[in-house]
Amino acid sequence: MTAAAGTRILPGMKIDDAAARLEALGNRTRLQIYRVLVRAGRPGMPVGRLQEKLKIPASTLSHHIKTLVSVGLVSQIRESTTLICHANFDAMRGLVDFLAAECCADEIGCRDKQTAA
Repeated sequence: MTAAAGTRILPGMKIDDAAARLEALGNRTRLQIYRVLVRAGRPGMPVGRLQEKLKIPASTLSHHIKTLVSVGLVSQIRESTTLICHANFDAMRGLVDFLAAECCADEIGCRDKQTAA
């Protein structure tokens, strides 16, 4: 399947979804938040701890987390009175795969040499 200017659309992730996720991560603060959550692993991190770690106001953190949640990179789960944020690792892998899938696609013989994530 092709899109404008010969851009292939891969099954599993639409180009608009990839663009929205990349746009969200294009903000320095959101990228920092996401990296901290990725580093935290599957247990995630309470919002309060995330705020302490990044030293940013609660309202700023909330705004940026909302954006990351809206594009599917972060999820939140309430545990009693604590809100825990989790990086969505499947979404991250999907984005990396989306970017790497076209690596050297037009270079003859390159497909066998790919070492993409």
